[in-house]
Amino acid sequence: MCLFLSVHANSMAQVKHNHAVDSSGKRVRWTAEEKADRMSDKLDRRLNLTHQQDADIHTINTDIARRMDAIKSNTSLSKKDKMQQAKALNEERSQRFKTVLTPEQYKKWNDWEMKKKEQMEARMDKKQQKHNN
Repeated sequence: MCLFLSVHANSMAQVKHNHAVDSSGKRVRWTAEEKADRMSDKLDRRLNLTHQQDADIHTINTDIARRMDAIKSNTSLSKKDKMQQAKALNEERSQRFKTVLTPEQYKKWNDWEMKKKEQMEARMDKKQQKHNN
């Protein structure tokens, strides 16, 4: 049984790894559906969602991910416009989540999002400092 679990875990890790890298070793972008699946799975694990909440969150994530991809691939938009539209979509996601999650779940999710944002800003600051030196 241990051998089976070990082999299964290793094969799952390999599938996950291969999914983000193509056969030539280049990184590939996740589709909107894959992004929604990953995000929904994380939320389900972290927030212990009900079956209905999981379905609703997945629907929201799929919609937002598709629209975010459309913004990113729209060559007629400036970088600033893309950032503004992405920010608006993230705000929309937040409001839609608020209607699905309990207040406790929403707070936990929001705290997690704030932490991720702070970490990203710290990385960007570090990158900017490195670039300026």
